Amino acid sequence: MAGKKKIKPDQLRSQRWYKGVSLSAFTHRSRSKQMGYGPEEFHDKPAIAIINTWSDINQCHSHFKVRVEEVKRGIWQGGGFPIELPAMSLSEPFVKPSTMLYRNMLAMEAEELLRSHPIDGVVLMGGCDKTTPALLMGAASMDIPAIFVPAGPMLRGNYRNQFLGSGTDSWRFWDELRAGTIDEEEWYEAESGIARSPGHCMTMGTASTMTSAAEALGMTLPGAASIPAADSNHARMASATGRRIVDMVWEDYRPSDIIKRENLENAITTVMALGGSTNAAIHLLAIGHRLDLGVGLEMFDTLSRKTPVLADIQPSGRFLMEDFYYSGGLRALLNRIRDLLHTEASTANGKTLGENIESAEVYNDDVIRTRDNPMSDEGGLVVLKGNICPDGAVIKHTAADPKFYNHTGPAVVFESHPDLLARIDDPDLDVTADSVIVMKNAGPVGGPGMPEWGMLPIPKKLLKAGVRDMVRISDARMSGTSYGTCVLHVAPESFVGGNLALIETGDMITLDIFGRTLNMEVSDEELAKRRDAWTPPKPHYPRGYGWMYAQHIQQADKGCDFDYLQSTDPIAEPELHH
Repeated sequence: MAGKKKIKPDQLRSQRWYKGVSLSAFTHRSRSKQMGYGPEEFHDKPAIAIINTWSDINQCHSHFKVRVEEVKRGIWQGGGFPIELPAMSLSEPFVKPSTMLYRNMLAMEAEELLRSHPIDGVVLMGGCDKTTPALLMGAASMDIPAIFVPAGPMLRGNYRNQFLGSGTDSWRFWDELRAGTIDEEEWYEAESGIARSPGHCMTMGTASTMTSAAEALGMTLPGAASIPAADSNHARMASATGRRIVDMVWEDYRPSDIIKRENLENAITTVMALGGSTNAAIHLLAIGHRLDLGVGLEMFDTLSRKTPVLADIQPSGRFLMEDFYYSGGLRALLNRIRDLLHTEASTANGKTLGENIESAEVYNDDVIRTRDNPMSDEGGLVVLKGNICPDGAVIKHTAADPKFYNHTGPAVVFESHPDLLARIDDPDLDVTADSVIVMKNAGPVGGPGMPEWGMLPIPKKLLKAGVRDMVRISDARMSGTSYGTCVLHVAPESFVGGNLALIETGDMITLDIFGRTLNMEVSDEELAKRRDAWTPPKPHYPRGYGWMYAQHIQQADKGCDFDYLQSTDPIAEPELHH
C-alpha cells in the first residue's frame, strides 16, 4: 500500500518454518510432503490460513464446507498456499448459557492459531453473531494481513404467503401463542418455514449488523456483507477474497493499516443507519480497544444523533436482508450517507471507502429510504446515563413503542432470570402496563456471559389484555432480532454491585430517551443504606474457563473483553527449534 514496498519471498513469515538447513525446517518440509504437498506449493509462496468456523451444529455456517473450497480455489489462483484451520463455531441458538461467554475464547484461539502456525495472511470465515467480532478481534491483535468472508443472510422465511424474519417473528409468534391468539398447529407451521436456507438471520440482527460493520470497517471486499448465502455471487465473492488476500500479503497490508479511528466511526455510523443491533456497541468497542483507537460508549451516542435510519428492515422496519440486497445492498446505503462517512478511509481491496461506494445505486426507496424520508431522524441506538447506569446503558429506540420514549412507572423487580421465569406469568403478580420490569444478575459476570435475555417477557395476563410492549431494564443483552422498549447493558452490572442491584419493587423509574437518562427516584442517602445491606452473590464458577472469565471480563461499556487482551504490546515470534 501507499508508503510500503512489496515484501520479497524470503521475508514471508512462513519461510521461517520451511527454509534452511536445520532439523526444524527438515521436519516441517517432510511433514508437509507427508500430506501430499510438494516444495513448489509451500516454498516462496504466501501461506494463507483460512479460519473456518463451520460445525455440524452451526446453522449459519452450514455452507462453509463448500465455501472454504471456493476460498482455497481463489488462494491457489492468486499464487498462495491455503491452510484450513478449524476454530470454535459458536452457534448462537445452541451454545449455552451464551455465545458471549465464549467470544473472547474464539478471539484468543484465532490469534494463537495464527501465531503458532507458519501463516502469512488469513481469510476469516464467520457470520453467526459472535464469530464476526471474535475473528476480527483476534486478527487485529495478531496483525498479519487479514480479510473477512461474511456468511451471508439466509433467504426469507415463508408462512401462509407471509414473509417471515428469523428471530423477530419467532418472538412475535411466541407472544401470540402465549396470548392465545394462535394455536400450536400454527406455531409449528411457522417453525418449519422461518429458516429455510444456509446463512445467518436475514433480519437486521447482530449477524447482519456485524457483517455490515465489518465491511464498513474495510475488512471485506466491497458489497460482500449483503449477498445472501444461497446466491452464486456469494461463492464468487469467496474466491475473489482468496485471490485478494495473497496480494495483501505481498503488500504487507495489515488490520492496523486498515482499521483506524475513522474506519471505526464509519462502522458505528453504518450500524446507526441500518437500525442495527445493540450488540454492536459491545463488539465495536472491543475491536477499537484491541487497536488502541481511544473509543468510548459516548461515540455511539454522538454519531447516533446525526445519523438517520434509512434501512427499513426488521425488527425496526418491514423488509429483510434479501430485499436489502436486491435494493442495492450496503454499498448503496453507504453512498446515500456518504457525507456522514470518512470516505478517505482505507479498505481491504486497496481502495478508499469512497471509491468502493461511488457507483452504487439504490433500486428501491422503500427498502433503503431517502434522506428526506428516514425511518428515524436519529440512529437506532441511544446511550443512556443516570443513577441506574452511571457507566451507561443502551436502547434500540427505533424498535420501541414511542409512547415509552418518556415514561415513569413503578419497578417490578426480579432478582435473576430464573426468578423472572418462575413469576412473570403468575396471575397474582402486581403489574400493570405502566410498570417497569427490572431483571438483575444477567450481566457479563452475573449471567454468566451476559446472555440475550434482555427482551424480558411481558406477563401473560397483560398479553391477553392486548399489551405488546412495556419498559424493561436489565444488565443483559438482547438479540438484534428482538424489539420493544428494552434498556440493556446496564453498567456496572448488578452482580458486581452496580446500582441496578439496589432497585426494589415499587421504586419509581424514569426513562427519558430524548434526554438520554435512566433514573430511579431514590435518594443518594437511601441508596447508600441499601448498598451497606447488599450481599454479593456467590460466584458461578469455582474453576476452569468460567473462573478465568469472571476474574478478567470488563463491563459492557468497555466492550466485555478480557483486561489482559486489550493491549497493542508486541509478542515475539515463536521459537522453531526442536
